[in-house]
Amino acid sequence: MQAKESIYKVIYDIVRAIPKGRVSSYGAIANAIGTKGAARMVGYAMNLSHGITPTVPAHRVVNRNGCLTGKHHFETPTHMETLLKKEGIKVVDDQIVDFEKFFWDPMIEL
Repeated sequence: MQAKESIYKVIYDIVRAIPKGRVSSYGAIANAIGTKGAARMVGYAMNLSHGITPTVPAHRVVNRNGCLTGKHHFETPTHMETLLKKEGIKVVDDQIVDFEKFFWDPMIEL
C-alpha cells in the first residue's frame, strides 16, 4: 500500500468512528493522525471517499467553524445538509447551529 493510500485509510477509519448526530473538523482529524497542519489533506481524502466501502460518512466532517465547506463534493450542493439534518443537526446558511455541542474531537473520543 502506498503512503497516500495508507494515510487515507487511517483518515477514513477515524471518520467512520464519528457517531451519528456528531461532527468533526478537518483539522481535528489531521491532528489525531499526527499531521496537525494537514487539514487540507483530510479534505482531499473526504473528496475521494464517496463510493468507498465500507461507507465513509464524509458529511460529518466540516471546517473548524462548523461550515459545510465540502458540500460541493456531494451529489448535490444540499445533500450534505440533508444528511446532517437527518441525524438531528440543525444547519442554517451552511453553518451548523450550536457547533460546539455537536463537535466530536477524535483526540478525546478515541
